[in-house]
Amino acid sequence: MVNGVVVLGPTAAGKTGLAVDLARRLAASGRPAEIISADSRQVYRGLDIGSGKDLSEYGEIPYHLIDVTELPAEYSAFDFQRDFYRAYGELLAKGALPVACGGTGMYLDSVLREYGFVRVPPNEALRERLAPLSLAELADRLLSLRPAPHNRTDLEERPRLVRAIEIAEYARDNPLPEGGVDRPPVDPVVLGVRFPRAELRARIRERLEARVAEGLVEEVARIHEGGIEWERLERLGLEYRFTAEFLQGRIATLAEYVDVLYTAICQFAKRQETWFRGMERKGVAIRWIDRGDRDAAWECVSGALAGT
Repeated sequence: MVNGVVVLGPTAAGKTGLAVDLARRLAASGRPAEIISADSRQVYRGLDIGSGKDLSEYGEIPYHLIDVTELPAEYSAFDFQRDFYRAYGELLAKGALPVACGGTGMYLDSVLREYGFVRVPPNEALRERLAPLSLAELADRLLSLRPAPHNRTDLEERPRLVRAIEIAEYARDNPLPEGGVDRPPVDPVVLGVRFPRAELRARIRERLEARVAEGLVEEVARIHEGGIEWERLERLGLEYRFTAEFLQGRIATLAEYVDVLYTAICQFAKRQETWFRGMERKGVAIRWIDRGDRDAAWECVSGALAGT
């Protein structure tokens, strides 16, 4: 029985606006709805412009899993899955329809396909043994433990790679406990927003330039001045990584910074699209909405709910 909505898609596809529009239409039809963010950076307080929170878009629509933790804490997919299930269950219990919205593929996949996460404590002895190894050696070690990692970026960044090895070795030596994370019934209609590649790139460029004008560079400088190290900001990726590099003088000019960041975001959007196609191959039914057409999206949602 359909009991929720998921809106997914690449960056700059207008997912938030579409999710809010659906929530308003649901409320007008007598089905109160609230949004659950599925974004790996919007969980952090202070990451506002670079993460694209766009809180003004929500208006009267309540939202969840935004501004739930502070840097320099690490918020993991395990944390998201636990918090998502809790929010989803609470909304169902009070008669509200959950509308999940975001582009972090692993987060969405973890709740739709029920990843068997387990909390893994730090292993300092293992980290010391891994410290002398090169990135390539670490990648080989992870692939020997987990030939098909959930997230390919685990192979590209040293801190993520070490943590992935830590988790994989723990899982090898510690079978998952019975039960795991409490999971409510999650049976949403899943909508995917898509644009022709050239149009999406134009949207990415326009949004990036708007964020720079809004104060993206100043936001990152302020976070660093508040005590967050450059290395932690760089691990947040994209806007935070390249802005941190620009502020450190590793990117020479503002124009070069915008161009480099634009290229990186376009590459990221392509990886998101690849991830969502992989979810489809693994059994997640996604109804694609061209150019985020709100009427077409509403038709899909209202039709799915009418069939329950």
